[in-house]
Amino acid sequence: MDYINRETLIDQMTNQMQLLMDHYGLEDIGIYEEEGAGKDYYLGYTVRKDGKVFMLNMPYMKDEFGKLTLKNREWTIQSDDGELKGFHSLDEVFNKGLF
Repeated sequence: MDYINRETLIDQMTNQMQLLMDHYGLEDIGIYEEEGAGKDYYLGYTVRKDGKVFMLNMPYMKDEFGKLTLKNREWTIQSDDGELKGFHSLDEVFNKGLF
């Protein structure tokens, strides 16, 4: 497993935000981070579309130095209505998810 600096991942994601906003017709987008139990860490986007806010994230594992490695390549959608898992790309999230 290759571990990457958290900041590097966030920089890569930040560089994609305008493209994602334009491509998926989002009203707003930001970085989503959540520290889970133990070594679990969740990283993704907070998006607003049609006035609704969604958290889109993938699970990572954090090492003792704070570097991250992807646990699996599945996006999760979280909203006030609950959680949907198992999306393999952002296209799936936006085309087959709640949007």
